[in-house]
Amino acid sequence: MNINYDELPQIVCDYLNNLRVVKNRSPKTVYEYMIDVRMFSRFLKAGKKNNISDEDLENTEIRDLTAEFYDKVTLSDAYIFLAYCADVRQDKESARCRIVSAIRSFYKYLYLNNKITHENYMEHLEAPKRKRSLPKHLTLDESRELLSSVDGKNRARDYCILTLFLNCGLRLSELVGLNISKVKEDSMIVTGKGNKERVIYLNDACKAAIADYLRQRPVEGVKDRDALFISNRGTRISNRTVQYIVEGFLKKIGLDGQGYSTHKLRHTAATLMYQYGGADIRVLKDVLGHENLNTTEIYTHVADDQVRRASESNPLAGERIKKSAGGKKTENTDD
Repeated sequence: MNINYDELPQIVCDYLNNLRVVKNRSPKTVYEYMIDVRMFSRFLKAGKKNNISDEDLENTEIRDLTAEFYDKVTLSDAYIFLAYCADVRQDKESARCRIVSAIRSFYKYLYLNNKITHENYMEHLEAPKRKRSLPKHLTLDESRELLSSVDGKNRARDYCILTLFLNCGLRLSELVGLNISKVKEDSMIVTGKGNKERVIYLNDACKAAIADYLRQRPVEGVKDRDALFISNRGTRISNRTVQYIVEGFLKKIGLDGQGYSTHKLRHTAATLMYQYGGADIRVLKDVLGHENLNTTEIYTHVADDQVRRASESNPLAGERIKKSAGGKKTENTDD
């Protein structure tokens, strides 16, 4: 995720440095915003043509773009670009939502920092409506089966990884970034999106799994001594290694190829806490590290059997249409 600043306008470089140094955004976020703002800039420079090819867009030089150039861009130009992303590039709603966020963020920077633009032109740029689908998750029985399937030479480590995923609702990057110095007797400090720290309280299963793993965790030859989870090479475990571990045990219990992943274990933890633990949605928001309550609400769906029970509990559930002596149907009403 290296950024070639030499191909970017100075004003864009300044914006990216502001994201990185002042806003403290993650390298992944800075890189993705760079991609989006760079593509937007190239599209504008190329004349806002909907028939421009990817190759022509890639070869469009933008190093010479100035504040005056961006000050002339209109909200209509941004919507033309979003139409290009949807119709020509066929970007999905999620990708276009991120593009909108990047453009808004860029123009907010241009306006607030020394009034580089006369207005925040993109303040009212609307993102496409995203389809709200229910989060895919493991059932309670499948979660138990997954934990029971763990074996091998790294059993204690892998069991601890799955336990923290399923009990704490961690993101993949959060689990990989866990440090021993941040793990206390009954809690641990997790670094989430935007380098924001939050406290996660550990239940008995998590405490036992961590204790078992720490007794077997390598000591000699470890390159990152504060990393909680260590790879077989003595380095902090990588995202891909954790994904490989999870995928392996999902396959073992017959759940491979069904769309399950490390992030689906986060969905599972949230669902189990809400359905079985009775966690309040505001508490769940803090546990998961969400900024907005709306993000958390997707986890508060109810299982099919709960919907069925709700329907069956209706006092009219036992009512039937009765037939009269002549064979005609009559309404079952109280006299």
